[in-house]
Amino acid sequence: MANKGWKNKNGVSTKAQLLMELRERQGKPVSGSLLGRSIGISRVSIWKGIQALIESGYPIETHEAGYLLNPKKQNDFLYPWEFGERESMFQHFEITGSTMDRTREFAMQGFPAGTVVTAERQIAGRGRNGRTWASRQGGLFFTILDRPALALADYSLPSMLFQIAAARVLGSVCGKRAALRWPNDIYIDKRKIAGVITEISGEGDLIQWLAGGIGINVNNPAFSGKTVSCAELAGHPVSRREMLRLTLDMIERVKQEFNPGAAYTQGNRLLAEAWNAMADYIGAQAALIDSGFGDCRKEAALSGTRNRVLARGIFAGVDPAGRCIIKSASGKGALYFNPGPASLVFLSDLN
Repeated sequence: MANKGWKNKNGVSTKAQLLMELRERQGKPVSGSLLGRSIGISRVSIWKGIQALIESGYPIETHEAGYLLNPKKQNDFLYPWEFGERESMFQHFEITGSTMDRTREFAMQGFPAGTVVTAERQIAGRGRNGRTWASRQGGLFFTILDRPALALADYSLPSMLFQIAAARVLGSVCGKRAALRWPNDIYIDKRKIAGVITEISGEGDLIQWLAGGIGINVNNPAFSGKTVSCAELAGHPVSRREMLRLTLDMIERVKQEFNPGAAYTQGNRLLAEAWNAMADYIGAQAALIDSGFGDCRKEAALSGTRNRVLARGIFAGVDPAGRCIIKSASGKGALYFNPGPASLVFLSDLN
């Protein structure tokens, strides 16, 4: 979806400025002439911008006193113009196969780092190891394109960073501790609320580009007792737009906090410590399974009928490279596993 139309000197489109002006009025009508003076364009351009917003689904009403954005009607959209001066960095789709696939295409076309791809609906949302991500109405699905100065050997660090950032925002919005699970999930009250997936392309020993996909259950109803949404936890609908804005801002803060691409050629100790501090089940008995050849239902994982058990022992968090640490029950040894096609099953969850 291309960003078209007149923009001011800061690159903000008419639609973005109109929305800002209408929302600042908090449901009170504002005349076209006043909007024109405030934005610096003609009343005809104002009218065209208003019509474009109405066609995009915004509940804008026309009154004798001017235009009114009805605050009681849903307008929680993810269009590029919802993000002000960052508008040019957003690509939005009503329906797409996967934001990850679109981001890969944009990366190969030379789009810059910081490009964000959003979708109202994914018909082929992607999870790990070829699984699908259920992209239900009301959820937040987006992918960030990055071009980090990072060695291929440190490919797992961005996923850890995205997890930490998303969990911090979720904990703040939902008012409950958000816990990380290796390698890519986020849980609240032992129910999954979000997941992260990354895809990389390298040249030599460096990452050329990275696509980081994040899926969050915001207002979509949980499809099982093992999942939960922000709306259920908060007790009211949550703005996907604000959730996305907060998450993008937090990702930048976490990058600055841990600086994973500078002076680190083999892992990041501080990032690993932060991840472990937010992790679930450290010190618990677990089984690590090879989930690359099917789903990882727990019964199958432990019976070995569909997935191979790689290790059993005590989950001890991750090391600076993002590898899962499984210690022996005796405490005399430890095994280290890269993310890859592997998943953790905590034995207490089976009881």
